[in-house]
Order: sequence, then C-alpha cells, then structure tokens
Amino acid sequence: MNWMQSLYETYEQCAKGGLVGYVSGTKRPLLPICHITIQAHIEVVIDGCGNFRRAQLVSKDDAVTIIPATESSASRSGSKPECHPLCDKLQYLAGDFVKYGGKVTSGFQRNPAEPHQNFVTLLSGWNSKCLHPKVSAILKYIQKGTLMADLVKEGVLLIDHRRLLAKDDIEPEKRRGTIFDVLNDQGDAVVRWVVEIPGDTESRVWRDTKVWDSWIDYYLNHRSGTSEICFVIGEERTLTNNHPKYIRREGDNAKLISSNDTQGFTFRGRFITDEQACSVSLEASHKAHYALMWLIDRQGYRDGDLAIVAWAISGATVTVPQPTDDPIATLFGDLPSDDKSIDTAQDVAIRLKKKIAGYRQEIGDRTDVVVMGVDSATPGRLAVIYYRTLKGSDFLDRIETWHDTCAWRHTYRVIEERDTNGKLYRRRIPFIGAPAPADIAEAAYGRRLDDRLKQATIKRLLPCIVDGQPLPRDLVESAIRRASNPVVLSDDQKEKVLTIACALYRKYMYGKEQYDMALDETRRTRDYLYGRLLAIADVIEERALYKAEQNRPTNAIRYMQQFSQRPFRTWKQIHDLLMPYLMRLGGRAYYYKNLIAEVESMFTPEDFVSTRSLSGEYLLGFYCQRQKLLEKRADDREDDNDGTSI
Repeated sequence: MNWMQSLYETYEQCAKGGLVGYVSGTKRPLLPICHITIQAHIEVVIDGCGNFRRAQLVSKDDAVTIIPATESSASRSGSKPECHPLCDKLQYLAGDFVKYGGKVTSGFQRNPAEPHQNFVTLLSGWNSKCLHPKVSAILKYIQKGTLMADLVKEGVLLIDHRRLLAKDDIEPEKRRGTIFDVLNDQGDAVVRWVVEIPGDTESRVWRDTKVWDSWIDYYLNHRSGTSEICFVIGEERTLTNNHPKYIRREGDNAKLISSNDTQGFTFRGRFITDEQACSVSLEASHKAHYALMWLIDRQGYRDGDLAIVAWAISGATVTVPQPTDDPIATLFGDLPSDDKSIDTAQDVAIRLKKKIAGYRQEIGDRTDVVVMGVDSATPGRLAVIYYRTLKGSDFLDRIETWHDTCAWRHTYRVIEERDTNGKLYRRRIPFIGAPAPADIAEAAYGRRLDDRLKQATIKRLLPCIVDGQPLPRDLVESAIRRASNPVVLSDDQKEKVLTIACALYRKYMYGKEQYDMALDETRRTRDYLYGRLLAIADVIEERALYKAEQNRPTNAIRYMQQFSQRPFRTWKQIHDLLMPYLMRLGGRAYYYKNLIAEVESMFTPEDFVSTRSLSGEYLLGFYCQRQKLLEKRADDREDDNDGTSI
C-alpha cells in the first residue's frame, strides 16, 4: 500500500494548497472525494424556490462538470444503472421523460418511472439530512415533473407531435446550433443546474464548494458499510470495495483495486473475504485514485495503456522532471517557434543543468519523489508495473546522470517556421542530451514498431533512468544494427538512428570506457579508427558528387553494413572505389589522402587485418570524424564559397 499512502499524502498536500476543484484549460481537475466529472449538455437555471427560469445548451469547451456521485453510480454499468444524486441524464431527472417519447434503459422498461423515483429518493435523503438551499430548490423543481416540457418550450429539446426527434429527422444543414451538435440522441442529454438566489455569489451548482461539502458530509456519515481499520489512514473508517476507475483517461474502465468477485480467482485461496485482501476506506481510496488521475493528466507520460508519472509528495505544485522526457521537452515543453537561443547545442546542455539546479532548489533534498508506472494487466485491471520512492536529491542526481552519461548531439527535433516572405520551412534544433525512451524504442526497432514492443521497451528503460541500471544489451545492439544499415532508412531517420545508437553505446560502456562527443585524434582502438576511415571515405565521395551535381548514397553508406561485419576486406573495396572521386577533387584530395594515411598508420598490423566484426564504437568514430570534416568544409565554404550546406 505504499503507493496509496504516497498518493493519499499528495492529495492532502494539494488540498491544503487549494488545488482541489476546477483548473483553467482542458486538464482534468483534482476532484473532491465522492465526486466525478461528466460532460454536461444542458444547463437549467431555476430560482431559490424551485421555479424554472431558462435553459441553454452547454458549449463543448465548458462541458466538463464536477458532480456528486455514489460508489455505485460512479462505476455504474448494466441494464439498470444507478443514478447520480444531483446531475444526470433526462431519464432520471425528468418526471415527464416517457411522456415525450423518451426511452429508458432496458432494465427499467417494466417500470419506466423507476429511474426518476430513484433519483428523487436519493436527492430527498440528502436534502433531509444535510439541508442546503440549492439542493432543496432543485428537489422542489424536480418533483414538479416538468423538465421535459420546460426544455421543449425553451427550444433546447426538439419534438414533433410530442415525440423527441431523432437526429436523422433533421436535415444536416439545419442541425447546426441545435442539441444534435453534441449528441446523437436527445434522450442521452445530461443536465446541470444553476440556482439563482439573491446575495449568492456562485449560482453554478457544480462550482459551489459548499454543495460539494454538503454531499461529502452526507455521504460519508450516512452510507452503509463495514467499519474497520483502513490500511492507508490507520484509523477505523467505513471501508469500500468499489474503487474509482477512469485513472489514465476519461472512459478508462480498468481499475487498480478490484475485489468484488467472490466466486472466481480473485483471492486465489489466500483470503476468505475481500476485506482481508484489501481494507481501504472510501476517503483514502478516492483521495489516492483522484491524485493519481490528476498527476497523470497534469505531468505524466501516456502511450496507449502505459502511464508513467513522477511527482513530489510534499510539493505537488512543483512539476518534477519526468524520466520519460528528453532535454528539449524538459526545458521548453512545446517547442517555442521564436526562441533562437536554442540553436546552439551547448546552450541546451547548459540550460538543462540550470534547470536541474532549479528543480533541486524548488524540490529540496529531503522531499520524497515518487516514480510510478501503471499498465493494463487484463482488459479491466490495471497493474503497478513500476514504483520507486526516492529523496529529491537522489532523484535529480539520477536524472542528471542519465542525461550526462547517455548524451550525444542530436538534430532530429524540428520546428516549422515562416521566413520573411511567409514561406514555411523546417528548422532543426540541435541539442546535447539523452534521447527520450520513446525515441530510443523507435531507433532500435523502427518507426513501425508495434505498440506493445514500444511500451515494453519504455518499461525496460525506466529502471535504467531511475535506478541507474545498465542498458539492456540487446537494445543497444539492435540500435547499432539499424544505424549500420542506413540504406534502408529514410533521410530524416538516418541521422536520428545514428546519434541515438551513439548515445546508447556511450551509455552502455559508461564505467568501462570514457568517450567524448568530439573527435579523439589520439584514440588508437581498432573499431574507432575504422569508423574514422569510413567517415573520410563518405565525405570524399559526397563532396565529389556534390561538385558533379549528383545526389545518391555514397559507397561508404551503401557498404556500411558489410563494413561493420568485415571491415578489413570491405575497406579495401571502398578505398579502391574512392580513386575517381579523389581525382575529381583535384588539389583538395591531398588533405583527405594524408588523413587516410594518418589514420591507417595508427592501426597495429594485427588489428588492421583482423576479421572480427566491429562494435558500436566504430559509429562513434564515424560520427565524430564526419562531424569534424563537415565543420571544416563549412569553414572552407566561407573562404572560397564552394561548399555544401550541412
């Protein structure tokens, strides 16, 4: 129950900070307990005496509504769904629903008035125990049984001969501005209330915190159930066996805790009753689940059924860096289109360190930070696939270490901008840092990788980031293999896979070998030197092709996969094919010839003729040597203006 305890404490901290309730934008709110959110379609305005005043349709942007709910109604399903206590569909609220041709749910067909009677009974019970003027006004109005008639009179509901119209009964061009903009069936409309009372500053019932408190007070004190020690709070409370759903997103029916099956394999012979397996009070369950929902939506990572989030227990208002982020996302969130300062990769690295330092100051060393991941175990069940609690200093150290030791120079982040003539163009943003786990999965297994494989890869990388565990060897080798076969990759994927493979190999070798991101001209290891030779051959041919205005892959790129397996024999082939391109370069060929001779002289004879395949180190030598030659070419272009763009 550690995860529930952590989430419960987080909720309590957020409640003290006044974060419970609505937030601006489309983010999910941190819900008060015993409440849920629904999408409302109709807003009905009444006065304090329960008299109808007006009604209107609710826009999609303002449809999210916090409403009170019972445990049964929050997870309702089946042919006889339970009603919510205050706001719900027309079949529950309207006493004249059937009179206007409304069709109740199949389980109520024998007694169509039953849903409305249940609603009135539930609302009457609340009103009798915890009297609230707005609840009383709504109850008075509901008991009149005129909701459908009032909505029809206001033009909110559309009828023909006292029957609700179907969507197909209206021509498409005449539906605009009607209820069919948001619904296919008028009978499914959800109503929320506005109660206008003189002197009351908040007439919207769904935003009135006193109405929330009234329902919470009534429900917690008058609901039936077993009272025992709650595992989370540690005090005797009324327990629940009906825990919230919609954890990862709206409409997500999977639950983290479910113990309602006493006939099947739920307990697997370990316990006699569900309370023995899980003894959690309603308050603790709601607070823990609502905090998790809010955190995942606010700052978590989601990919299909997988959700991962990191947060600070005592400082929930502080957004901690997420293990699944790349440096650009950590620094800027959505990439800014007008920030030219991130053009330099070094600047990104410096800003990342400053950002981590900022987190360190905000979170503090002693604050507990939790990293939690959930995924589907079965279609209706969620599993906690990862859970760690760390001190804030340890967490930030590990995030910083990941970005330091798995860093490489990447250029696959692109933003679209318009030039002075209004023409759209794409600008690459170089950055130095660790690639995001999702990008690593794509580099290792291709852009068309299966969602399950992608999520499994992210789950495997999570302990490497948070716990500092070594990278899986098969993952690194897969990325190296794909980077060694660039002919099959698209132009924008070649560089991305190459730089991510370099980052992964550098991380994999961390602690055994130290690699710089700049060319190390003193390194004499065989694989590194062969990588340098391949880069020189690639640049020579590329430059000659450019002068001849030809655009095709170089022989170095075409033979790269074969070169990684049999470097000595393949290098001879590539070297022989270089002759015509060296001749095209004329006097500039001497520099490259001398460079090849210089690199070859650094081999030991045994290493040079060895038949061993190359490790990922050759990619580092290839990238670093090519990068240096490209930078030199840019310098030459400034001198004689005959170079190519990088």
